[in-house]
Amino acid sequence: MSARGDLVVAGVEISKPDKVLFPDDGVTKLDLARYYEAIAGRMLPFLAGRPINMQRFPDGIGGASFYEKKVPSHFPDWVRTVEVDTADGPQRQVVVDDTRSLVYLAQQACLTPHTWLSTADDLDHPDEMVFDLDPSDDNLRKVRRATRMVGEFLDDLGLTPYLKTTGSRGYHVVVPLRPAADFDEVRGFARAVAERLVERDPHLLTLEARKAKRGDRVLVDIMRNGYGQTAVPPYAVRARPGAPVSAPIGWDELSRVTPAQVTVANLSRRLAAKEDPWRGWRRHASGLGRAQKQLPS
Repeated sequence: MSARGDLVVAGVEISKPDKVLFPDDGVTKLDLARYYEAIAGRMLPFLAGRPINMQRFPDGIGGASFYEKKVPSHFPDWVRTVEVDTADGPQRQVVVDDTRSLVYLAQQACLTPHTWLSTADDLDHPDEMVFDLDPSDDNLRKVRRATRMVGEFLDDLGLTPYLKTTGSRGYHVVVPLRPAADFDEVRGFARAVAERLVERDPHLLTLEARKAKRGDRVLVDIMRNGYGQTAVPPYAVRARPGAPVSAPIGWDELSRVTPAQVTVANLSRRLAAKEDPWRGWRRHASGLGRAQKQLPS
């Protein structure tokens, strides 16, 4: 402990460790840093090599927040960065490859690191595809039915879909890919999948992003599948009461685990009690060629 009363976690000095980030739950900046230190072994495979958009809450979830893409000038040299092309020209973004860097983001009050769907080694070709099932109301039964429809459809196409809670109101269905197709092709395929599903059940599903036009339907959001777009990775903390996290779950758990049920407080018990439902998921990465041919016309 330093003279100022700061604490060191994973080699990172945590300033103002007692600052409360989740007022209703008493979760402090120190708690956040220790959570990310503890979960790093499971989380880093989903972060390593990927540019990150930092969602920061300097005064906790009750205060102002902002997204930060560009690496701040005060970040230490040992935090890895990568140059990416943006609409404003080349820009350097953070890459988290180790526990120290992950904890350093927590020290910056970054509650949620949002990751690209491609890696620094091949920024133009995603190695995962994401379907975000976003409900328009609080009917959990509908979003579960919509999520299962997406998973079953992808499975029928010969792909291997994985499921996780968002830590918010819906679920993510994620497909590991071989980085062969570019973002335009992947998003085009995802849109075609979503269109076929909406055709099957237009009363349940929609592609309409504007909430005023959705009614009570579940949005099949495929827009994260674009260059420079990001998604919440597994085990990331969400800025919502209860300090929920985005958690990998098995398909057999869809009817039991709610989108915000897994939290900073209870995740360790879950991990101790259950086998990792995403274990070895990269071994199931595939291309889109066969699936494209299988798509119903």
